[in-house]
Amino acid sequence: MPHLVLLYTHDLEQHADFPRLTRALADTMLAQRDENDKQVFPTGGTRVLAYPAQHSAVADGQGDYGFLYANLRMAAGRSAAVHKAVGDALLKVLDEHLAPVLESRPVGITLQIDESPGQVYDGKHSSLHPLFNK
Repeated sequence: MPHLVLLYTHDLEQHADFPRLTRALADTMLAQRDENDKQVFPTGGTRVLAYPAQHSAVADGQGDYGFLYANLRMAAGRSAAVHKAVGDALLKVLDEHLAPVLESRPVGITLQIDESPGQVYDGKHSSLHPLFNK
């Protein structure tokens, strides 16, 4: 963890470079620092995944509406200031990358950040973390 998942109306793929967007979002996450200048997210655990919705209904269906929902799930323990800084940075990247689409048609963007304090199971198996924990 952290995992940032993007769900979006499939038509946005015609207007946005999702490989570039996911890389920019991951790089933004990796650049985040806390109040002690410590990296907020572990390099080996940072993931950004994007999924187009095969079927969707947005608003009243009477217009050419698009939508992107971004959900960042992270482990508990970070301050409210870090939550806000991370959210503001990610939303800025989303706005910049989707600006041409937002200017040409109605598109909604929602970013939510969730913590996972009450996990009852958190199984992991990774050969990624050792690459960055040297």
